[in-house]
Amino acid sequence: MTIFIAIYITMIGLLFGSFFNVVGLRVPVGESVVHPPSRCGSCNTRLGAKDMVPVLSYLFSKGKCQHCGVKFSPVYPLFEAATGLLFLWMYLRFGLTGGAAIGIVLSSLCIIVTVADLKYMVIPNKVLLFFTPILLVLRFVFMEAPWWHYVLGGVFGGGVILLIVLLTKGGMGMGDVKLFALCGLVLGIGPAVLAFMLACAFGTVFGIVLIALKVVQRKQPIPFGPWLALGTCIAYLYGTQIISGYLSLIG
Repeated sequence: MTIFIAIYITMIGLLFGSFFNVVGLRVPVGESVVHPPSRCGSCNTRLGAKDMVPVLSYLFSKGKCQHCGVKFSPVYPLFEAATGLLFLWMYLRFGLTGGAAIGIVLSSLCIIVTVADLKYMVIPNKVLLFFTPILLVLRFVFMEAPWWHYVLGGVFGGGVILLIVLLTKGGMGMGDVKLFALCGLVLGIGPAVLAFMLACAFGTVFGIVLIALKVVQRKQPIPFGPWLALGTCIAYLYGTQIISGYLSLIG
């Protein structure tokens, strides 16, 4: 039974991942997520059902439009697969519980803001406003620690990024502040601190690699939202174990 549930949740994740791509690419520029229907950006041909099967359509078409031959961005199947895997991971980690529900909604937010931030360097308010009440209700229905634990997480998440914004005078945006405040509310104080440390580590390493490869210039801004999202997902999944393991080493 478990394997069938896992397959079903993965398939749902793949389908939602396709939609999350649309949301992340359209909402920041004020476009509708339902109209116009998906089309090839080159020849403007409307994509049919066989062209929009998550991941598989990209693989079978070799990443090209079947009408004009232009190459599609690998971003689409990448985030479709990432969403499917995250949904599956949350189920395998927490089972059919409130924790899995929170994780699936949280990872959905993370996927959308990652797509938007990588493309436009913007974390849309509309996306945050949509997810905020859902995550708050889920978190305070399925609390695993005292309520103040999550409130402190939100204060830390928003506060630490706001401090960076003020100190760097625009090194990050207010979208990052609002995103990590929400993530901190879901994670709680300990995992929120861990998520921030992981985000800084991943972002620093990635930035150094891009500069070394001359993909970006030394002072060129790099979106930080994706790293906050990655750190948040890791901290949500394994924050307690990572923190306990660290404390046992220094204790």
